[in-house]
Amino acid sequence: MKLNLREIIEIPGSSVPFSCELDTEGLDFPSIVRYESAPRAAGRVYNEAGVLRLEGEIKTDLLCVCDRCASEFESTKTTPLSAVIVEQNDDNAEDPELFFLDGDEVDLDEILSTLFILDMDTKFLCREDCKGLCPRCGKNLNLGPCGCGKEIDPRFAVLEQLLDT
Repeated sequence: MKLNLREIIEIPGSSVPFSCELDTEGLDFPSIVRYESAPRAAGRVYNEAGVLRLEGEIKTDLLCVCDRCASEFESTKTTPLSAVIVEQNDDNAEDPELFFLDGDEVDLDEILSTLFILDMDTKFLCREDCKGLCPRCGKNLNLGPCGCGKEIDPRFAVLEQLLDT
């Protein structure tokens, strides 16, 4: 979606609101099973003393798979948005923190998708204290202890024999 900023480029203090849904096609992550609701973005682009700033948030509901215990869980993801939009020139062409005007417009989908991806969690956990799976039998340790005995390091097996006597 292109957002026309012609009205605010030359008028400091002015703003343009935006509201849209992101296409989830390019937002695939291994731990996300599906988007329960499309990511919805809302906010404004402000002209602050000649600098265009995008502010807002993206909110969506997800069905995820826990990276420790492999259980499915629901999660709500809220991504705060903050970006600087400038005209491209030789001095700022390589700056990864800036987004560039295309004439009087900006590609809102590109900005929103980039900010959403950069804010995505590196690990998806069903809860902060998830115990994961038993490495021997594969039981979900969040549901209780497994029947596996404590594994003894083979380097200490000789010492274990001393305790048995």
